[in-house]
Amino acid sequence: MAHDNDSTAATPALDLRAVDMHYGFVRALDAIDFHVGQGEVVGLLGDNGAGKSTLLKIMSGAHRPTSGTIAVHGEETVFSSPGAATRAGIQMVYQDLALVDAQDISTNLSIGREVLRKGPLGWLGFVDRKAQRRRAQGELDQLGVRSAAVTRPVEMLSGGQRQVVALARSATRVTGDRNGVLLLDEPTAALGYEQTLQVQNLIRRMADQGIALVLVTHNLPLAMQVCDRIAVLNRGRKVADLPTSETDNDQLVGWITGARASMFA
Repeated sequence: MAHDNDSTAATPALDLRAVDMHYGFVRALDAIDFHVGQGEVVGLLGDNGAGKSTLLKIMSGAHRPTSGTIAVHGEETVFSSPGAATRAGIQMVYQDLALVDAQDISTNLSIGREVLRKGPLGWLGFVDRKAQRRRAQGELDQLGVRSAAVTRPVEMLSGGQRQVVALARSATRVTGDRNGVLLLDEPTAALGYEQTLQVQNLIRRMADQGIALVLVTHNLPLAMQVCDRIAVLNRGRKVADLPTSETDNDQLVGWITGARASMFA
């Protein structure tokens, strides 16, 4: 089950206030308040067109809101691009994973932060593959990931293993002096039951290490199992935001479909 923690008592890792998003005359988001604390998993639920993707794009720096504020660890900021959000410690894990199929697991985990050989060969950009594999294995061990050998090409992995590698790669990029935020967009959409469990367990382990996670999913059992708190959007408005332990499947379906009145009406 999701863990109880008091992460929200501290300054949120990511805090959006009164965020509006207009496309011409269409209001995609209407005065959204949303936050996630370090070590917390927050589910972001809603039907197609509810505004989840738009909110994710704002959090990841792909879109700038029409109005409202964004704060990272208490510091108000403006994301001018996805790169700016990445530098602030926010990583989006996309459904297509963006893995390099022909390369092995250790190379995929190390893209953009390769371990170079010592001396002149390193200056020329030669990679120390042994050291890189050792580091990759250490990072997977720390996350409790029992994946295939780090020398195995990604194209030989199952869907669940690929998703775990993509999540682990993002986790290694946001763990540091001050843990960051992972945005997960339907991470189990194409996975079977066993593979979904693998991903679910990894999400909880990442939270235990202090990473803040926002989980967009249509899988209600997954949300109930893995999230500390759940927020529901309906037609661009937030209609529910409460601890997972204080709600159930029927209530969530009611808010998602609009059959249940907003908590904030």
